Amino acid sequence: MSVLSAQSVRRHRSGRGPAVVMLHCLGVDHRIWDHAAQALQGTHTVLRYDLPGHHESPLPDAAYTIEDCSAQLVEVLDAEGIEQASVVGISMGGLIAQHFAATQPQRTDRIVLCDTTPRYTEASRENWGRRAATARSAGVASMTEQLLQVWFMPDFVAADAPPVRYVRERFSCVSGEGYAKACEALAAADLRHLLPDIEAPTLVVAGTEDVPDFLLAAQSFVRVIPDARLAWLSPGRHAAPAQQPEQFADALVPFLRGE
Repeated sequence: MSVLSAQSVRRHRSGRGPAVVMLHCLGVDHRIWDHAAQALQGTHTVLRYDLPGHHESPLPDAAYTIEDCSAQLVEVLDAEGIEQASVVGISMGGLIAQHFAATQPQRTDRIVLCDTTPRYTEASRENWGRRAATARSAGVASMTEQLLQVWFMPDFVAADAPPVRYVRERFSCVSGEGYAKACEALAAADLRHLLPDIEAPTLVVAGTEDVPDFLLAAQSFVRVIPDARLAWLSPGRHAAPAQQPEQFADALVPFLRGE
């Protein structure tokens, strides 16, 4: 039984039409998808919520896994009366989308995997442990400047663009323990064996300047997932959909329409 419940999760639902669930990345919240949700609201029902221990969602009492997050997504859909949905996920949200699509094929219409991976390298897994420790001891805000250089292009950070300000603000108030628990879930995740089981049409989205691990993962997805295509956002790093929202919408909207 999952340690996560959907009962205390505040859900944000807008628009009308086929359902799309949008899952955010580590440290921020559902608002990272504001631009995409607006682009979809005329044709789709968009459902968003904050991941465990993030902002509006309560801190879990115990450690949890990506599998637990996927089970929570099933509960969220049940609570909303949604039988089938497309799932859009970035980074951590992308791992949840992978697991959900592989294990809930009858409930998955399409998936979009943004700047994500099925498993982190050994070096990255060790880094998650260090980040968890820092989040607990010094807070997530202490890592902001370092992480902004991973998420966005340097000139974008220097210009203090609205997405940069949004990330700064979210990092300043996210729970250190909530962030740490998420880091540990990411370190433990290994979904590689599930990828061939993904039947849903899949759009893989990656920033052209993301770190090599994620660039390699994007190329691997399209080789291993039976029905997958790849869209590049340029220039962009790990939060490419936030830096290039128009490019992202141009790829996302037609894909979700089946074009």
